[in-house]
Amino acid sequence: MLKLAGLYRYSKRVCLIGILFLFGGWGFFGHQRINRLAVFALPPEMIGFYKKNIGYITETAVNPDRRRFIVADEAPRHYIDLDHYGDSALYTLPRYWKDAVEKLTEDTLKTYGILPWHINRMYYALKDAFVVRDVNRILKLSAEIGHYIGDAHVPLHTTENYNGQLTGQEGIHAFWESRLPELFSDRYDFFVGKVSYIVNPQLAAWEAIEESHLAVDSVLGEEKKLFAKSGDHKYSFETKGRQTQKVFSQEYSKAYHAALQGMVERRMRAAIKLTADIWYTAWVDAGQPDLNELLLYQPSEEEIRQRKKEQEEFNQAPAIKTRTHEI
Repeated sequence: MLKLAGLYRYSKRVCLIGILFLFGGWGFFGHQRINRLAVFALPPEMIGFYKKNIGYITETAVNPDRRRFIVADEAPRHYIDLDHYGDSALYTLPRYWKDAVEKLTEDTLKTYGILPWHINRMYYALKDAFVVRDVNRILKLSAEIGHYIGDAHVPLHTTENYNGQLTGQEGIHAFWESRLPELFSDRYDFFVGKVSYIVNPQLAAWEAIEESHLAVDSVLGEEKKLFAKSGDHKYSFETKGRQTQKVFSQEYSKAYHAALQGMVERRMRAAIKLTADIWYTAWVDAGQPDLNELLLYQPSEEEIRQRKKEQEEFNQAPAIKTRTHEI
């Protein structure tokens, strides 16, 4: 019986990982790469501390994705369905949480996504962690805010037609944000220059959302035109390890990637830059604490136990039913 229970937990874990791989914002690969590369944009006063902990910041970039299957309030933090509010929503929705709640109610906002407002909340939490020099919290929040910023740069995280399900293009979500980066991102130029101080992180989050949403028509339209011309070559089969999977063919992926004219690269670069900028801004607004004094930090036994406990919860908790794009 114990063996069967263990097998069930293992199979459920594999299933969840598969779902995340297929539908995650940027996928595991993209989120981890964005966080990792953001470290190298930091100034000398910060980069030593972040480079020392780059493994943790990279690996835990995907924890918000894992958590959305076990925490009821997690999913809406990863998207915002702007078009639910009408054609002009991008310009009429209140930029600040209090104003948005007064206009639309908190329940409505959580139903259709709170991504830009959540990024601002995470910024304040990170600033506070810098103020008290809570190393464990600085690292956790840095990794997780990078995840949400990454999501804000994915066009399909800003629309109700998040997986092309309203236009007969099911699967385009994973195609754009996972398949294309995995095939082509090694060729991208990820040098994003020096960090910049952000005067208003809340408006910066909304700027990212705006740029993403304005690209939705191209994301959907270019794939629809491509399918009309070469639909027979859309899928192929690839073997990874012992598994053979149906995937978007490399030929079709290459054609779609070219039709987007560098869009995926631009969105990844922007996500890397904003992640580094937000880390830097939180540090500056906290009074620029000396991070070199934190270089000797090692997680305590209690912190290690807590990390293990979180991982066990990811593996064992019953999955919450969510929409596929809520990652």
